[in-house]
Amino acid sequence: MASTLTSTSHLKRSPLVVAMGAAFVTFGLPAMAQQAPAPEKTTLETVVVTAQGRKENPLKVPYNISAISGDDLQERRITDQVDLLREVAGASVVDRGYRNSGVLSGVTVRGLNLNGSALGDYQTSAVPAVSTYVNQTPIYANFLIKDLARVEVLRGPQGTLYGSGSLGGTVRYITNAPDLKAFAARVEGSFSKTDGSDGSNKTGDLMINLPLGEMLAARVLAGKVKNAGLIDYVNVYKLDAKGAPVAPSGLINKAASYESIKDADTVDIDYARVALLFKPNASFSATLTHQTQSDEIGGRRQPTRGNNGSGVPYGKYENGSIQLEPSSRDVHMTSLEMELDLGFATLTSASSQYEQTGTSLSENTGFYAKNNWLRDFYYNYPRPMAQAQRGYSDKATVQELRLVSRKGGSFDYIAGLYYQDQVLTSSQRSYLRGLKVWADAAVPGNFLVNDNDFLYDRSQNFKETSVYGELTYHFSPAMRSTVGVRHYSNKFNNDTVMGIPAWGMTPERTVFNQKDSGQLYKLNLAYDLAPNQMAYATVSQGYRRGGANAVPLVGNFKESATYLTYAPDTNTNYEVGLKGASGNMRYGVSAFYIDWRNVQVETTTPNWGFFAAQNGGKASSKGIEFELSAPLSTAWRAGINYAYVDAKLVDDVLRVDKPSVVVAPAGTRLPGTARHTISGSLEHAANLENGWQWTNRLSLYYQGATENAISASAKFKQTWGGFSQVGLASTLAGDKWSATVFVKNLLNNEGITGGFLEQHMGTDAAQNYFGNGSKVFISQPRTVGVSVVYNF
Repeated sequence: MASTLTSTSHLKRSPLVVAMGAAFVTFGLPAMAQQAPAPEKTTLETVVVTAQGRKENPLKVPYNISAISGDDLQERRITDQVDLLREVAGASVVDRGYRNSGVLSGVTVRGLNLNGSALGDYQTSAVPAVSTYVNQTPIYANFLIKDLARVEVLRGPQGTLYGSGSLGGTVRYITNAPDLKAFAARVEGSFSKTDGSDGSNKTGDLMINLPLGEMLAARVLAGKVKNAGLIDYVNVYKLDAKGAPVAPSGLINKAASYESIKDADTVDIDYARVALLFKPNASFSATLTHQTQSDEIGGRRQPTRGNNGSGVPYGKYENGSIQLEPSSRDVHMTSLEMELDLGFATLTSASSQYEQTGTSLSENTGFYAKNNWLRDFYYNYPRPMAQAQRGYSDKATVQELRLVSRKGGSFDYIAGLYYQDQVLTSSQRSYLRGLKVWADAAVPGNFLVNDNDFLYDRSQNFKETSVYGELTYHFSPAMRSTVGVRHYSNKFNNDTVMGIPAWGMTPERTVFNQKDSGQLYKLNLAYDLAPNQMAYATVSQGYRRGGANAVPLVGNFKESATYLTYAPDTNTNYEVGLKGASGNMRYGVSAFYIDWRNVQVETTTPNWGFFAAQNGGKASSKGIEFELSAPLSTAWRAGINYAYVDAKLVDDVLRVDKPSVVVAPAGTRLPGTARHTISGSLEHAANLENGWQWTNRLSLYYQGATENAISASAKFKQTWGGFSQVGLASTLAGDKWSATVFVKNLLNNEGITGGFLEQHMGTDAAQNYFGNGSKVFISQPRTVGVSVVYNF
C-alpha cells in the first residue's frame, strides 16, 4: 500500500501531468464554454515602426527588424528584457536576475558576444555590442517594460541610421506618448507565487493620460514591484558591530558563528515616468519626458551547485556565500524631443541627459581561496570574509538632430548629427573583514596596515561627434538602392587611482588621453517581388570604441602595461532576406554572415585576476533567422520564430603580454549564444454570450547548449545544456477590465545561462573557507499568479 501511495503522489507532481492538465484547462474549456460565435475574423496586428525615421510597415523596411506592440507586451505579461528577447529570432540574453541589472547588458544579437557569461558584477569601460534606445536617448538602463507603444529590434550594425552606432544591432523601447484627445487611466495589480519562496510577489502601477487643452497633454506612470526572494543563503557569518565575523570563542580560536537567511534575493523596485506633449499645430510637436527607476535587491537569484567545506551538498535553491550580496541602483533620464514638419522633410531634435548610479556587495572569498591567497598572503586567517564593495555611475548629455525626407520622389534621404558627452565612473573597495584585528593578536610583527586589501577609483570621459546619413534612389516603383555613410570622431580621457592599502602600497594614479576617428559604410538593395513581398541584400559596417582597464602597474600586484588599454573593434555584416505577407500570414527569413575584426574580449589579467578587456584577432558569425505568424482559423492564431547562429573565433586569442600563450583557440564557440533557438505561441480567443472575451495563450521557448566563456581554463570553461520554457495565460476581459491567470516556466526548468564555477570560486576547508562562492544563473522558477487591469 505504501508503495502505491508513493507512486500516486509522484504522478500528481509530475511536470508532464501538470502540463497536460493545464493545457486541457487552457485550450479545452474555452472551446466547450464558448456560447457565442468566435470573432468573425482573426487578423494579425500591424505594428507601425519608426526605425528609419518614418512611420511605416516593418514589411517595407529593407533589413531584418522585429517589432512587438505594447498591447502584445501587455497580453504576454512581458516586463523585462529576458522574456522580451526570447520572442525575437537571433537574439539571446544571459539571465542574471534583477541584481546589478544596470551594470552590464546581457543582450546578444547574432552571437556577437565575447563576454564571459558570469561577468556582471563589475563594469568595464567596454560598451555593449548591441545599442539600446529609450525613445531617442541611447542608454542602457534596463528599465522595466511598462506602458510602451512598441519595442523594435534591429539586427546588424546601425551606425548610418542612428547616432549611437553598434556592432550587432539596436533595441528601441518606444514609450506611449500623451494623447491630446481623451482622458484615460489604467490601474494594474498582480499577485504571484514562485517555486522555492515562502513569500509572494506583488506589483502595481497606475497610468493617467490627461489632456490639458487643445495643445497640451500629460501622461503619468508610477508603480512598484515587490517580489519575495527564493534563494536561501544558508551559511552566512554572523557579524559584529564592525561588520567582521563573530569570534564566539575569542579571536585566536578558529570557531565561527553562522546563520541561515531565507529568501534573501528580494526585489524592491519603484518606477515612474512623466511625459508632457505640446502640439500647437499640425507641423510642430515637443515632448518633455522624465523617467526614473530605483532598485533595491537583497541578493543573487543564483544557487550553488556542489558542497560546502564540510562536504554537505547545497539544496536546489541554496547559495553558499558566507555573506549577503545586495545591490542598489538609481537611474534618472530627462529628454526633450521636438519634431517639425518642413513639408519636404521632417526635422527632429532629441536632447537628453541621464544619470545611473549603483552599488553592490560581492562575495570574493572563494576567489581568494582558489588562488591560495588566504594561505599565501593572509596567514590562513580562520574566519575569512573577502568583501568587494563596488560602485558605478554612467552620466551623459546627448544631442541628436535628424532630417528625414518625405517619400514620393526618386530620392529619399536621412541625415543626422550626433554628439555625446559621457562620464563613466567605477570604484571598488575590497576588504578581508576582521583580518587586521586577528593578525595583531595571532601574528605579532605582521606587515598588515588595515583590512582594505584593494582599492581603485576610475573616471572616464568619452566624447563622440558623428555625422551620418543614408540616400535611397528608386530605380523603379519596385526597385531601390540605399547608400549610407558615417563619420565619427572620439575623444577619451582616463583617470585611475589604484592601490593595495592593507600592504602599504601607495595608490598609483594613471592619466592619459586617446583619440580615434573613421568612416563606416552601408549598401542596400531592395526589390518588391509583389505588393506585399520584398527581397533585399545589405552590406553594413559596425564599430565599437576602445577604452582602458583598471590594473596596477607597480607594487606586489602589478600587471603588464599591455593591459592598460584596448583598441576599437569593427565588423562587416552581409545579409540577404525575404519578407512579406500572404493574406493575414506574415513571414520573414534572412541569412547573414559577419566578419568581426580586432575583437574586444572581456577577460582577467594573468597574475592577479583583475577584470579587463583586450583585443583578439578575428571572429565570425553566420546563420539564419525565420519568423512566421498566422491565423489558423477565426479563433486560433499561432507564431513561430527560429534562429540558427554559428558564432566562433577565427583566430586564436593570445595573451597581450605574452603572445605565445593561447587564451582561447580558433574555432571556440562564442559564449552566451545557442546554435538553435525556437520560440512559438498558440492563442485561442472566444466571445462569450455576455460580451466578455476569453483568450488563452500557450508560449514555448527552447534554446540549445551555450558556452560560459571562451577561455580554455577550467576556471571558466563550461558548456551549459539546452533548456525549454513553457508559459500559459488565460485572460477574461470585459469592456473596461481584464483578469489574467498565468503560469511562467510551467515545467520549472532551471534554464542555466551562466555561472561562477567551482574551480574559480569554490570552497576550500584547508584555508578555513567553509562556504562556497560558486553559483549558476537560473531562470525564474515556476511562477503562478493573477493579474487584474481596470481602464477608466
